[in-house]
Amino acid sequence: MIDLRSDTVTRPTPAMREAMLRAEVGDDVFGEDPTVIALEQRMAAHFGHEAGLFCTSGTQTNQIAINVHTRPGDEVLCDEGAHIYRYEGGGLMANSGVSVRLIAADRGRFTAERVEEAINDAGNPHLARTRVVNVENTSNRGGGSVWELAEVERIGAVCRKHGLALHLDGARIFNAMAVDGRAPAEWGRLFDSVSICLSKGLGAPVGSVLVGPRDFIHQARRVRKRLGGGMRQAGILAAAGLYALDHHVDRLREDHARARVIGAALQRCPFVASVMPVETNIVVFTVQDLEVTDLLSRLRALNIAAVQFGPGMVRVVTHLDVDDAAVAQVVDRLSALQA
Repeated sequence: MIDLRSDTVTRPTPAMREAMLRAEVGDDVFGEDPTVIALEQRMAAHFGHEAGLFCTSGTQTNQIAINVHTRPGDEVLCDEGAHIYRYEGGGLMANSGVSVRLIAADRGRFTAERVEEAINDAGNPHLARTRVVNVENTSNRGGGSVWELAEVERIGAVCRKHGLALHLDGARIFNAMAVDGRAPAEWGRLFDSVSICLSKGLGAPVGSVLVGPRDFIHQARRVRKRLGGGMRQAGILAAAGLYALDHHVDRLREDHARARVIGAALQRCPFVASVMPVETNIVVFTVQDLEVTDLLSRLRALNIAAVQFGPGMVRVVTHLDVDDAAVAQVVDRLSALQA
């Protein structure tokens, strides 16, 4: 089976497993796990922030960040496809008691002008207090689209003008940087908090890191505890993240190239109506003349796993466990599907 459902399905490589096996550990809840500390410090410095917090998932880091930035009754601005809104189990409302204002966007990317228009009058007691703007880079539902740094700089200026926090859901920020060539600190400096996943393109089995100012991370640690996110000898997991930073960042361009090959093959398929521009490792396409469930069943019969991504839409994602030979097989099987 060639599993293209997500880049979360990757398995740790033998070398990564070895790094996990050798990891020095302690009790992280007591702040005594040296490998966790090393990962947190390294990621914070990488993105130009003071401190970091190792968590179980990107959902947890996003939810913790929003909780620290807001009070119940506040409002978060994001696009309609944002992960924090669509795929985190209603956590914004359940965990933080905040509402959401959705901003019109181009494949997940909105403008500073749209943000300015969406901000509520802080002096009007009838309206929720706008408090946080969320940027997701790359945008999952945007087909792995990459933001322009200049536009985020303009959004940051709007946030500072109105006293808003700016949060980066950087689940695939390393994929974005593989395209734009920016250094992590160039992106990190624009945000009050940054969530970085290790378990997607970087191929670690578990974990995300939240970075921000020292006082922010101190509060975030309390929220993590409240959410049951305190781990003990977590250095075994953090070691995988450190290994990924050393060995799996540069290779992300390979995933992008392979995604473009699959995207081009899909464009030649008569059952495909359109394919979103392929910028990174995500390919999203719309189906015509057959049901998505039927297509997914046919693909699975050819040992290709993909996922439905909305009405008439399918997503495939390249990753560490999909090499050139697997991509060649996907292209061949797509040709066979047309016969």
